[in-house]
Amino acid sequence: MMKSTPHGRKGTHHYGNIPANQMTFCRWLISMGYLQKLIALTLIIMVLTPLVAHYYLSVAEMSNGGRFEGDSRLNKLMAMKPTDLRSHVEELYDIRESVQKELRQLEESRKKVQEQLQVIESQLSSSRKELWTSQDALSKVRTQIDQSMKEQTEIVERSLRHISAPIQILPQLKVEELEAPDNVLSCKQHNCFDYSRCSIVSPFRVYMYNPEAIMSIQSSAIDLQSSITGALKRTSYVTSDPSRACLFIVFLWDSTEEDIDEDDLEGRLHSLEFWQGDGRNHLLISIAKGLSSRDIVGNVNFGRAILVQSFFTSKNFRKGFDIVLPPLFSVLRTSWKGGKFGPSFSPARRKFILSFQGSKPKYIAGDIKVGIDKDHMSRRLSWFEKKPTIEGGSEIESKIMAEFDKMRTYTDDQVLLDFTCPDSTCDASNVMWCLCGNEEQRTYVLEQSTFVLILASNDSIVSSLSLLQRLSEALRSGAIPVVLGEHVALPFEEYIQWNKAVILLPLARVTELYYLLKTIQDSDLLLLRRQGAVLWDTYFSSPQSILAGVLANIRTRVSVPANPVIGANSKDMFPPGSQRKTEKVTKFTPESDDIFPPAEPPFSSPTFLRNFTHTYIDWDLAWNNPPGPFYLFPQNPLDPVMPSEAKFKGSSLGFRPVAKGIGGSGKEFQASLGGNIPREQFTIVILTYQREAVMVSSVERLLGIPFLNKVIIVWNSPQPPAEDLVWPEIHVPVKVLKGGKNSLNNRFLPFDEIETEAVLSIDDDAHLRHDEILFGFRVWRENRDRIVGFPGRFHAWDIENNSGFFYNANYSCELSMVLTGAAFLHKYYLYQYTYFMPQEIRDKVDEFMNCEDIAMNFLVSHITRKPPVKVTSRWTFRCPGCPQSLSMDDSHFRERHICIQYFAKVFGYTPLLYTQYRVDSVLFKTRLPKDMQKCFKFI
Repeated sequence: MMKSTPHGRKGTHHYGNIPANQMTFCRWLISMGYLQKLIALTLIIMVLTPLVAHYYLSVAEMSNGGRFEGDSRLNKLMAMKPTDLRSHVEELYDIRESVQKELRQLEESRKKVQEQLQVIESQLSSSRKELWTSQDALSKVRTQIDQSMKEQTEIVERSLRHISAPIQILPQLKVEELEAPDNVLSCKQHNCFDYSRCSIVSPFRVYMYNPEAIMSIQSSAIDLQSSITGALKRTSYVTSDPSRACLFIVFLWDSTEEDIDEDDLEGRLHSLEFWQGDGRNHLLISIAKGLSSRDIVGNVNFGRAILVQSFFTSKNFRKGFDIVLPPLFSVLRTSWKGGKFGPSFSPARRKFILSFQGSKPKYIAGDIKVGIDKDHMSRRLSWFEKKPTIEGGSEIESKIMAEFDKMRTYTDDQVLLDFTCPDSTCDASNVMWCLCGNEEQRTYVLEQSTFVLILASNDSIVSSLSLLQRLSEALRSGAIPVVLGEHVALPFEEYIQWNKAVILLPLARVTELYYLLKTIQDSDLLLLRRQGAVLWDTYFSSPQSILAGVLANIRTRVSVPANPVIGANSKDMFPPGSQRKTEKVTKFTPESDDIFPPAEPPFSSPTFLRNFTHTYIDWDLAWNNPPGPFYLFPQNPLDPVMPSEAKFKGSSLGFRPVAKGIGGSGKEFQASLGGNIPREQFTIVILTYQREAVMVSSVERLLGIPFLNKVIIVWNSPQPPAEDLVWPEIHVPVKVLKGGKNSLNNRFLPFDEIETEAVLSIDDDAHLRHDEILFGFRVWRENRDRIVGFPGRFHAWDIENNSGFFYNANYSCELSMVLTGAAFLHKYYLYQYTYFMPQEIRDKVDEFMNCEDIAMNFLVSHITRKPPVKVTSRWTFRCPGCPQSLSMDDSHFRERHICIQYFAKVFGYTPLLYTQYRVDSVLFKTRLPKDMQKCFKFI
């Protein structure tokens, strides 16, 4: 019968004292028939167990003579006397103690053996390390021996290649007079120029006659004379020794009080001391005081002299011999001065797609006045008493207006065309189109014009002051010149690629002008505008740039290299012979386990190897890129690279292929520089200011870096180093230079002490591993014209105000700058930064004591039109124990925002370009076989 649980529920049942769950198990056994079998098995076990036990006990008793061994021993002990038992126990104690003592001795012996074994293992490990070190040292010694033998072979090869310069044999200044050519137009460079006076192994020198040797100048023009002659002297080519001169310069002034006719002028020229009867190697520079200047030379027979002036006709211009001179009076004018900054390059398309303002000379009556108003685009026609008498004048005007009239029917493009102006400035004897208004008024229109039309004079005039003035103003204002007339001669056209800044069209294209201008894309517009700004700044912006361009034109013709650029003056804080406390750094544990090659002795990069080839082959690069052809640099980042097989077939000088050309990973890769460039080293430049301990620690970490040539510390502190300062002595020289005043621009001074092309600029608190430095150096060798470094930054657009870019240091998948606190760059850019970059930028750096790294990024991107290269994943630096950096201050970022916008105004645009990748080593994160190593373990 069922019983309820204590809780009143039907649950577990009990039969007597047996729990219900056990009864359930029993029921299962019975139901399955197992219970009977279990009982039978239990009975069998109970019967067999005593029998088996009795059997084994009997066998044991028989083996001991019928008794148990335990019982026998016990009986013996029971039978012993107490004294014997005590002795027996003591004996047992003694045995135990003896055994324990032996065990302790064995343990001590074991410990000693173990200690000896550990010592032996340590000695073995040390011996193995010594063996490995010895093998590595032996390998390095063998490598050094191989390198030394290779260097010795290369020294011999270089000595065999060396060619002694020929002896310059100059002709005497006084020679037998040669009859000048009957027709001066027959003069060319090959038949009217004396090359013997311009040796390619001697500096290019010019001798300047007394500025008033031919004619005196008006007292009102004395400032003009002093400005021009002073500018010529600053070109560094002028010599006071006529026997060493290649050229002789004669100035012809329009501002003269004398009434000199052509015969008189010719006689005065022939009476010059070094004229030599035909004017060979003489430069006649005709200086115009303004647009109304007269043609001074006229029909004078000036023989073999080179004529340099702004006005030429088709009769007196000798192409490839005479030189078109940019207007000097425009850059000396003081009536109008432009703003501090030029116009911005953007937007690409300005208010007016095309503008023209000009009128014909006033002596020609009946000029047509055709214009489109700036706001209403209404055509204005006004006729005077007579029809135009200049050939082609009215036809050109009509065609232009007809073309742009058609344009008005299907486009909203605005043009400004004014062919008559009441306040024009011109000289009817020289030009066809006069200038309207003053320079400030013209500039206002040009800065709103995408293109500016320049109408050439008739076919008999190839160059005029009016045309050149229009060209100069257009380039300066960012309006792209459109010159109608193929016969036009432009300044320095032998070497300047004007097609990259000016659109030159024949007059027959006037009916297709609008269509052509509309097809030009924004990227090309900005490219033309940028190149125009480069040309104006290089060849039009000052009297010195104009006259330097004239001399460079002649010098390039005769293939004479330019004067070498001068390095920065610096004060060595510890010149030879001075004393300073030093301590040799003997131990430094690198932070990576990469096996680097041994540090080689310092050697300098070759300099001035391409003096003549650069002048002869690369003149297009020199003439059409900043800073122009005025200086010769020791090296250039754009020097050509030889084909891969050249280093194995006769041009192996200086090359160190990986594993002699077989290639390899890890060890083979680290043993040689490889690549496409001969071996070289790099110089580390550290800028420091009152952080001696941090600087010393940074120098100590440089111990043992391969390919390091020298460490230069730029001492910016006003106070000299402390006398008790201990300078670290590492495997390369450490120079301490004082760069003048405290300026961050000192970081980029082109010190003569820098004897390598590669320069690693780092802050005194920058902490870079050896493998990072070496990897950055290898990457730079393949990107020599770019900044290659570690911390990346970018310029971000101000979307709230739409006013420009600001500086951003956040993590980003795009970057446009690499901070020069840890970056490789070419020494060429140090010259560019110090001598040729606009002074306003360096002044802003001094004002803020900030932004020098941004300025360098602007400069390099402006020159190359390429972004920098970021290497490795490093975004910031760690410097344990360093004081707080200036870059942590909020004002630091505000100043950098201002710098970016200010620099963009100076350059006319923001040259920074974005990049979306970084560089890691080839085998990084690649699975390799066990017998191969990665190029760099952590990079």
